Amino acid sequence: MAPQLDMIGIVAQDLPASLAFYRLLGLDIPESADDEPHVEVTLANGLRLAWDPITTITTFDDSWTAPTGSPRVALAFLCGSPAEVDEIHAALVAAGHHSHLAPWDAFWGQRYATVHDPDGNGIDLFAPLPD
Repeated sequence: MAPQLDMIGIVAQDLPASLAFYRLLGLDIPESADDEPHVEVTLANGLRLAWDPITTITTFDDSWTAPTGSPRVALAFLCGSPAEVDEIHAALVAAGHHSHLAPWDAFWGQRYATVHDPDGNGIDLFAPLPD
């Protein structure tokens, strides 16, 4: 069997802040998870998204250091409409999160925006533009 992508893990500097951000994106993460050493949710498509605070990571990898510079990987969230891209972007920015790219109509036919999560990861919001 060929390996299959099953889970994406995020190392969180501040786990409650990270989980609060992803709750704003509509993920069903219980408030009780804020104090856990590992948190994961299974998305509707079966992919799992997980968070570990730095304290968990360093229990098995004492050489771990936080990355610097721009992220090389982004999580992209499909929105229901171009207007929803704008609405979610505005809600995240109003909650204090950094907008990297304000909503715009991309040449490839999508409404697109990028916000950074609390750990600096790029979170893309997109929806197909009408024909």
